Amino acid sequence: MRTLSVGFIGLAHLHPRSYMPLFAATADAPVVAVAEANPAVLDAFTREFPVHGYADWREMLDKESLDLAVIFLPHAECPDAAVACAERRIHVLVEKPMAASAAGVQRMITATQQAGVLLSTAYCWRYHPVAREMRRLVQQGVLGSPVGGEGRCAAGRLHRYIEGNARWMLTRALSGGGPMFNLGVHWIDLYRWMLDDEVVEVFGKNVKVNQEYDIEDNSFALLTFSRGTVIALDISYTVPDAYPYGRDLSLSLRGTGGTLAWTPSYEGVRETLFVCSDSGDFASAPRRHLNFELTTAAGYSGIMGQQFIDELVAAIREGKPAAITGEDGLRALQVVEAIYRSAQSGAAVRV
Repeated sequence: MRTLSVGFIGLAHLHPRSYMPLFAATADAPVVAVAEANPAVLDAFTREFPVHGYADWREMLDKESLDLAVIFLPHAECPDAAVACAERRIHVLVEKPMAASAAGVQRMITATQQAGVLLSTAYCWRYHPVAREMRRLVQQGVLGSPVGGEGRCAAGRLHRYIEGNARWMLTRALSGGGPMFNLGVHWIDLYRWMLDDEVVEVFGKNVKVNQEYDIEDNSFALLTFSRGTVIALDISYTVPDAYPYGRDLSLSLRGTGGTLAWTPSYEGVRETLFVCSDSGDFASAPRRHLNFELTTAAGYSGIMGQQFIDELVAAIREGKPAAITGEDGLRALQVVEAIYRSAQSGAAVRV
């Protein structure tokens, strides 16, 4: 099993430090180099971790023999870096939402396909055992025909990006937008995956509370899927500081014959999924609380992130497609862009 060399492009982001334990725990896939234009951020990182540091990511790509580049740049800058990596036959992992526009993601897909390298993004919630159970129950028919559901993701306040050297997140030209761009894509991807269906129409509404930045703080949307399921999303940077882990999360699905409801604890080790179903498999106990005991792992998204990185590294070694592809990133961002167009026009928009 040959060693894979990993490099980070961009450190002015909330997640690079928390990715380090994930790669450290993955067999023979060390992070060997990082690139960051801000000298203070670069110096702090390289003092904490024994890696080569570069002020220019292009120089890093020229001097290091990398197998995988992980891109944490401002979203608008990610496509140029990803294309440059593909041209050097380097596999690419781009932090979600991958770009500030769907067109930017399409550029990455085209470049990596032409180069024959892997492109992925970290929709780690697919690896949560409760999310996987929800998907299995939907496929098993426990809900009957899925009718609707609600997803809430309120995570942190705006100041966390300033404190985390990622002030660019609050500038629309660099980030693409507010919480729906940065957080909503997780839930959009998760519902796509659980329902095995695509969003065909959206209705969106953005609410801006802050007066300092040109992004909204709160975004709401109704997503209609091709088979008729309607999902309501409440995505926000507005959450009390006292909220556990600074995240108010929930996911539910309702069908003609059942309901699933989950309130993720994010960093907890015990999770509960409520299931109510008319299915014959649940005849003895139609209402159940399914408990899940989670193992813990250090780093971004805990055990979800570790399994994602382990599978990604294995796919590179084995020459297989990534479990989560650039196309998955593209689909999520196409939905987000439609939500923004709907919020501007006040009308439903086809995806």
